[in-house]
Amino acid sequence: MIEPPKFIDNDSYNGSRTFTWLADIVGLSVDLVNFLICQISALFLASLFRSVLHPSKVSSKLRHTFALSIGLAFGYFCFGPQAIHIAGLPAICYIVIRTQDPRIVQRAVLLVAMSYLLCIHLMRQLYDYGSYALDITGPLMIITQKVTSLAFSIHDGFVRPEEELTKAQKYHAIRKMPTALEYFSYVWHFQSILAGPLVFYKDYIEFVEGYNLLPPPTNGNIDNGKGEVVLEPSPTKAVIRKVIGSLVCAFIFMKFVKIYPVKDMKEEDFLEDTSMVYKFWYAMMATTCIRFKYYHAWLLADAICNNSGLGFTGYDKDGQPKWDLISNINVLSFEFSTNMRDAIQNWNCGTNRWLRTLVYERVPKKYGTLLTFALSAVWHGFYPGYYLTFATGAIVVTAARIGRRLFRHRFQSTQFTRMFYDILTCLITRVTLGYATFPFVLLEFMGSINLYLKFYLCLHIISLVTIFILPKYIRGESRSRQNNATVRLAGAGNVKDSAATEGASETALVAGNDLKENGEEEEMDKHAQSSSRAAAPAAAKSGEEARANVRSRRRKRSPRPVRDGPTVQQAEGEARGRNQKH
Repeated sequence: MIEPPKFIDNDSYNGSRTFTWLADIVGLSVDLVNFLICQISALFLASLFRSVLHPSKVSSKLRHTFALSIGLAFGYFCFGPQAIHIAGLPAICYIVIRTQDPRIVQRAVLLVAMSYLLCIHLMRQLYDYGSYALDITGPLMIITQKVTSLAFSIHDGFVRPEEELTKAQKYHAIRKMPTALEYFSYVWHFQSILAGPLVFYKDYIEFVEGYNLLPPPTNGNIDNGKGEVVLEPSPTKAVIRKVIGSLVCAFIFMKFVKIYPVKDMKEEDFLEDTSMVYKFWYAMMATTCIRFKYYHAWLLADAICNNSGLGFTGYDKDGQPKWDLISNINVLSFEFSTNMRDAIQNWNCGTNRWLRTLVYERVPKKYGTLLTFALSAVWHGFYPGYYLTFATGAIVVTAARIGRRLFRHRFQSTQFTRMFYDILTCLITRVTLGYATFPFVLLEFMGSINLYLKFYLCLHIISLVTIFILPKYIRGESRSRQNNATVRLAGAGNVKDSAATEGASETALVAGNDLKENGEEEEMDKHAQSSSRAAAPAAAKSGEEARANVRSRRRKRSPRPVRDGPTVQQAEGEARGRNQKH
């Protein structure tokens, strides 16, 4: 039997110690045991919430009351007196929402929520530096996402003209001020209070009222008004799959975290007596092991939400229900991603959506990446390792985007070269992720800098060369191919919006996969292929217009001699004249 590691000293933990005896038996710290007890309880309570407290059987007020009451109980059980902050932050923000002008409410709530969160981060860093104990900052980070996204949705719904909003902003815009019960239920509901994921306010309210599965007139009834039986989709398969995945990830984490402990990366023996290749390998494996801890928590949290009926997004092409509305992670897509963009899209998707909603879509494009990384770093706290990771991430993500444009098209001629390119870039992405994210788990500034110096800052240098030098000497993908891609996209969505969405998904390294939310696909080529048949008439029309424009420009650049005989326009005019005479 594997002996689970004891990760922390529990002296600083303020939550319940009722199950200390169980923690000693299983070999886990009491804070982790409390977390698991609450999440397993939430999994079973979610099933009751979906069946016994179904919106067709009870009022939405009862569902709101039940969800927030259980959430508060979990918060006090896990965090003890610190749970006062779970009440304090959203209460202050609700006062701001109700008293401030909708034209500035989003900025006021963002300032208040982030200031409160940063104070708690600072207190933890001062009094419990480097601890991995379960503490109140985790739930407060989720609550901050909720209250700020709600404030921006209120601003969009009450102030901004609809034509200025993106598709996602139109959908999430709030035009009715939430009641106190609705607001605090949204903030404290038991499904996501401990580990997320982020649920946008409109999605949560529709879930509580039963509109997420059936349209409002039916509200949970099995008759859809046409004499047809409407069967609600069952989340059972999705829940079982995610619970099993969560358990597998927990096993992998506990198995390998002792083989590749993070703290060894700052030891003198490791820095001086190991080769650079081994250092790269160790950084990659250590950060991968840590990721499986997050996979475990996120998959379990997603299963809880699904089991309560939250997360349904429709049916796939085979008629199977999809439960990925609020999924935070796609493990296989992340671990086998072939570029940084795909990796980021499949990691902490809820935070990606939040960063995009608050920052990237609302600031000038030239500042979007920088400001998004900055908010993400500050939201995580004050540990220097966070800022090293996000600074490195901003550089390597930009370099990866440019490098892809410079080299990818050279490997698309045959199936073999495409496969070779995918395998090579998958390996490069794994190494780059380890290089960029080890400061995030090491936390320390000097420990991270010392290891970067042992790497000779090689990936930083390569990234800067790729950004500033290579484009001057290596020709990227031809503009004709880019124009062709633009033509194929015509009629299937706004190309500018698609490019903006693509850029936004690259701006949260440790934080999305909400391209579906904007009605757009993950890549331009895939989008063009999937939409070409559906948008054939519009695309054909736009294609003809584009070709006509090209011919017109060519004629202006290289005028041809005029031939004898009437032009096409003259011939058509003469034909119309003859028809009128007859």
